Amino acid sequence: MGVSAGHLLALAAVLFSIGLAGVLLRRQLILVLMSVELMLNAVNITLVTAARWLVDIDGHVYVFFSLSVAAAEVAVGLALVVTVFRALGRSDADDADTLYG
Repeated sequence: MGVSAGHLLALAAVLFSIGLAGVLLRRQLILVLMSVELMLNAVNITLVTAARWLVDIDGHVYVFFSLSVAAAEVAVGLALVVTVFRALGRSDADDADTLYG
């Protein structure tokens, strides 16, 4: 007896909502990146649930590529956060646009 698809989709919806709230409400760049990762993991849960429900391997392949993109996003995002922190001494999302000038 496994977990039903409805429960997994509800979990994904809750995780995505928490991630979306974190992106919209937080100012620290590290927390924004963590919220984006939470949203990507919610999408991955949805893809795996659809693949399991449809008895198809394509969802697992999409998750593999999504995890690869998420790893690259973390590397680039963390480098940007370190650059902002070194330049300004803080890592607020509002201050990131001052690096252009």
